[in-house]
Amino acid sequence: MSASPDDLDAFRQAFRRHAAGVAIVTVQGPDGAPEAFTATSVASLSAVPPLATFNMARSASVWPAVATAGHAVVHMLGARNRALAERMAGPRESRFDGVAWRAGPGGAPVLAGATAWMGGRILERFEVHESALVVLRVDRGEIGEADAPLLYHERSYRAPGDVV
Repeated sequence: MSASPDDLDAFRQAFRRHAAGVAIVTVQGPDGAPEAFTATSVASLSAVPPLATFNMARSASVWPAVATAGHAVVHMLGARNRALAERMAGPRESRFDGVAWRAGPGGAPVLAGATAWMGGRILERFEVHESALVVLRVDRGEIGEADAPLLYHERSYRAPGDVV
């Protein structure tokens, strides 16, 4: 397939074919309520100091909470967390229904069962067109039970061994 660089559909198709690890980002909303979204844009920025990044659409329902939050927690997900990833990508009002969590850094929710989580202070938010890149200074975290990775590929959550 050949496409013009200006072809938005081709751009989207190309990224759909790039498998990405799945994470959940949580913050405490301005009203104190927990907020979350499922992300495939989490990356390590620096080991010293420990910095991580994630990006999101500023049109996302949780953006107002992320835009004002002082802290965030990034949860790395494994294959056993597929249902949790789907829940946090679903309707905002029911994301935390029946989900076990506790308050973490700055009140941001720490979800039970992730393969790892890291949290800390939000250092920067760079608004770029319709999106934002958020930089997190990691100062706390835990490594959970090992699991096969959970990936997002071609609009589906996948684990190693899934039939495509």
